[in-house]
Amino acid sequence: MADTVTIPEYDEEQEEKKPQPIDRQPVKKERAAGFFRRYPIAKWALALLAVVLVVGGVLVWHYYSVRETTDDAQMDGHIDPVSARVSGTVVRVLADDNQFVKAGDLLAELDPKDYEVAVQRARADLADARANSSAASVGVPLTSTTSSGQLAAANAGLEAARREIDAATARVQEAQANYNKAAADLKRMTQLVQKDEISQQQYDSAVAAESSARAALEAARAAVASAQGKAAQAQAQAESAQTVPQQVRMMRDRAGAASAEAEKYRAALAQAELNLQYTRITASVAGIVSKRNVEPGQVVQAGQPLFSIVDLDDTWVTANFKETQLKNMRPGQRVKIQVDAYGREYDGVVESIGGATGARFSLLPPENATGNYVKVVQRIPVRIRINKGQDPDHMLRPGMSVVPTVFIK
Repeated sequence: MADTVTIPEYDEEQEEKKPQPIDRQPVKKERAAGFFRRYPIAKWALALLAVVLVVGGVLVWHYYSVRETTDDAQMDGHIDPVSARVSGTVVRVLADDNQFVKAGDLLAELDPKDYEVAVQRARADLADARANSSAASVGVPLTSTTSSGQLAAANAGLEAARREIDAATARVQEAQANYNKAAADLKRMTQLVQKDEISQQQYDSAVAAESSARAALEAARAAVASAQGKAAQAQAQAESAQTVPQQVRMMRDRAGAASAEAEKYRAALAQAELNLQYTRITASVAGIVSKRNVEPGQVVQAGQPLFSIVDLDDTWVTANFKETQLKNMRPGQRVKIQVDAYGREYDGVVESIGGATGARFSLLPPENATGNYVKVVQRIPVRIRINKGQDPDHMLRPGMSVVPTVFIK
């Protein structure tokens, strides 16, 4: 036989005896009402607490809404390197690390003997060049005067030779006329002596007169040739004298070259004197000496760094604010600067905002166009200038950590 299930019968009396659930809400409300009835001031305390929380929240929001602060900030300043401008052996070192120096103070000195000799040699070269320049300058008017006289004499000689040619030509014409007459007379005398109409003596006289006239004609012609030779010589001298302007110009060019040579040696002397001055290494600015890299007896080269000077008269704060903090930041805004080292605050102003983020100036700037891109909030350097007169003892040093707070409103 199959198993049977027995269902118990419903008993109303037992059901009524079971405990019923209790409604606790009215009980809580009654207890709260009883508490506030017993302590009526509690309502006002809670209301006052709520008002204080709201007001405090508003004040806190207002406080931080007009301020931007960062702890990524340091003091900054100029660090001026001092280098040797000439090479040499160090004979004295007069400054040490952490020593305060003024602008122009002697820091070190190189052996000046070689440079003193160079100055003396440059002075001797300059004196020689000046002498040559003076001689060349004096030679210009002398050459001009002498050459001008030679030109005038050559022109006068040429003119005299031309007049002598004219005179010789006139004498030739005269001698030619006398010869023609003597020749004509001799021809007539020859006819007459053949007819015995004149004496032999008269004929001989005519022959002698004709010979004399012929000789005079030849002499006159020779005089013309001589005069022409003298004229040619005078012409050559005159043509040679025509180069006087070129000779004067050449002498002036030589004088200019000598003067330029003197200027070159004058510049060489100035450079030698400067090199002698550079053996004394001085401070370019006032500040604290740091990183001394030189010792007596050391041979240094031109451009070798020997010291670094920290200029404490020109310091500022470089604060790296997040790009999300720069929305309302402007140059000229007031700043409170807390210095970690001294636990005090300084007043300052925002001087300028950097032109690019720090990542742009890093050795390996990020390239967002390659690989997976992860957005990172960038920081931009902000220069803050500390108001003057707050650090008379130069306690603020570059590199100190500070916390600036900029009042943006």
